[in-house]
Amino acid sequence: MFEPINPTLTNTNVNTPKGKASLGKDDFMKLMLTQLKHQDPLNPMEGSEFAAQLAQFSSLEQLSNLNELTAQSIDANYYLTQSINNTMTATLIGKDVKLSGNVLNVKGDEGMTIGYKLPSNAANVTVKVYNEAGVLVKTFESDGLSQGDHKLFWDYYDNSGNKVPDGKYTFTVEAKSVAGNNIITEQFIWGRINGVKYSDSGTKLLVGNNEYMLSDILEIINPTTPTGEE
Repeated sequence: MFEPINPTLTNTNVNTPKGKASLGKDDFMKLMLTQLKHQDPLNPMEGSEFAAQLAQFSSLEQLSNLNELTAQSIDANYYLTQSINNTMTATLIGKDVKLSGNVLNVKGDEGMTIGYKLPSNAANVTVKVYNEAGVLVKTFESDGLSQGDHKLFWDYYDNSGNKVPDGKYTFTVEAKSVAGNNIITEQFIWGRINGVKYSDSGTKLLVGNNEYMLSDILEIINPTTPTGEE
């Protein structure tokens, strides 16, 4: 005589793989099929309960497909944006650019234009360049400067007239008002874009022998004077 299978088998014979915090649609399908396989033929699962489980499975599958389509859409938008950025960046070659920062990477080129922005007129301004060890190597002095941007060209020679070795340098700007008060300035690097480099870390601008990220750009200007000098 046929003996009905205990319905509790529906819970004991199906195990979620270790480490899973939730069931996926494949797990849900296996669970439902196992439940059908082991149900009591004399007391099958009610139609309403079965329909409810089918609806849950359908919702789960739709959500899974939606997540997959959303991920694909995000990837497509990313690559499209990256392609547009690369194309647009190439049009910047030959233009002058104002870059944020005060770090100079000397790499065998002829020099670099550094600058600062004065929020008000200054009685005197001192620009100091330091090597990576923090030693002062070059000093520039200027008097009676007006409000606005100011640039100067450093030819990589120190205060003693010697060419500095390749490496990383930084510069500071000390400005004083007519009343002798300190003026806070914004430092920048000025140069002409001579190339564009595409890498895994993003698109980079080549200025002289240095590479800069697009996020370093403060301003782009059509060149009207030779690079590095006003």
